[in-house]
Amino acid sequence: MSSYRQTYQYDSVLNITMINLYGRGISERKGVFQLDRNPLRNENLAYLVNHPNAVLNIPSSKSSSMDRLDGFQYKDKNVISIMTTVKQRITHEVIGFIIIDLDDSIVKRFCDNVTIGKTGFFYVVDETGTPIFMPSALTNQAMLPVSDELSSILKGPETHFIDKSEGKPKFVFASHSKATGWGIVGIVPLQEIVEEANAIRQLIIISVVLSIIFAISLHFFVSTRLTRPVHVLKNKMQLAASGFLEAKVVPSGNDEIADLGNSFNIMLGKIRRLLEQSIQEQQEIKKAELRALQAQINPHFLYNTLESIIWMAESGKKDQVITLVQSLSSLFRISLSKGKDWITIKKELEHVQSYMVIQQMRYRDILEYDICIASELYSYPILKMTLQPIIENAIYHGIKNKRGKGMVQVRGVMDEDRDILIVVEDNGIGMSETRLEELRFALSQPDPPEETGKEVSGGFGLHNVHQRLRLYYGEAYGVQVNSREREGTTVMIRIPMQLG
Repeated sequence: MSSYRQTYQYDSVLNITMINLYGRGISERKGVFQLDRNPLRNENLAYLVNHPNAVLNIPSSKSSSMDRLDGFQYKDKNVISIMTTVKQRITHEVIGFIIIDLDDSIVKRFCDNVTIGKTGFFYVVDETGTPIFMPSALTNQAMLPVSDELSSILKGPETHFIDKSEGKPKFVFASHSKATGWGIVGIVPLQEIVEEANAIRQLIIISVVLSIIFAISLHFFVSTRLTRPVHVLKNKMQLAASGFLEAKVVPSGNDEIADLGNSFNIMLGKIRRLLEQSIQEQQEIKKAELRALQAQINPHFLYNTLESIIWMAESGKKDQVITLVQSLSSLFRISLSKGKDWITIKKELEHVQSYMVIQQMRYRDILEYDICIASELYSYPILKMTLQPIIENAIYHGIKNKRGKGMVQVRGVMDEDRDILIVVEDNGIGMSETRLEELRFALSQPDPPEETGKEVSGGFGLHNVHQRLRLYYGEAYGVQVNSREREGTTVMIRIPMQLG
């Protein structure tokens, strides 16, 4: 009865017949009828009597199981018959049979219309694995797996296997119906399944690659927007900390890092201005100190010159007193120069000439001098009081310490680098290599040597001139000293050839 209820729901039911053991029955198609022969002579009904719990599924034919008893044929229809027993409710004794005839077209439509992939298909087999319904388009039954393999998976828990018996491997899977005993088998070429798997794998690979590209792009985006500006700012700060104050940051955007870069640039600008201001102040202080040193030289020389004037006046040497006073007046007029630090080389030579006149009158017996500088150099500027301290050193530390007359020569030329070289040379006592190295070392120091008895000869005045030249002209210029003991000393002054 359960089979009847399940089957009667479908439109494919052609007939339902109930018959007792004596051949009397009823059906939807024939109504009440009586068979003319014993129904137990039918092998199917006889089997059900011996197996009352069984359900028989008779494959399709032109007549039903009952029609085979009475000779009825269905026109243009193939019939599937389902047969089972009808038992007494209490004793469970077999009292009859129920037969349901189904149109097999529903199964055929399923096999013809339902496909797997591109070329896969379904078909129906019995419990032995023998095909019952197959697709109409199937022309090569060699594609079907061996029935023994099918019967084994229909009976056991396994529902699929790979068939490699014919040609290309095929993937076979089956489903067994406990109600009918039949099975539905699906076959699809393994290559089609693999193609779908390959497509999924390719999709996964593409997704992973795109994810990696996205992650890398996101990393570079974040690095460009956040990390990279921080590293740039850090590097610029390290350069600034090492002393390179031109390490400006080029801010991009309007975020906090850009504001920090602008603040850093402002800070560097203020530091540069403070350094420039400090350097300028130090230069002014140095210039003031050098002017004070220059002023310290003049009183000492003035004292000695006035002593000489007094001595000559007392001796009645009127002409010499006049010459001394005129030279001294010219000397101080040029020294003052209305407070200017720069005078022409011509004026500096007039200053030296006045100084040498005064010194020659004081040291007439031991001093001679010669000044030879090309007239084309006269118009170029020079720091005033550059030559006088060097000539003073030549007289006091060179000429006075030797016997006989001494000669001081002043020469000026232009070298191949268009620098002006003024050389002051004397033939005085000179100095040893040790004292020369000490003098050169003193000139390289920023502070002048102390006025002690052990100071390097002439170091104070030379240091004053050398530092003034380097301060005003630059590190490439200044004073260079060469000397040989008991042969004399040469001092070369290098200044740039510039107008104004």
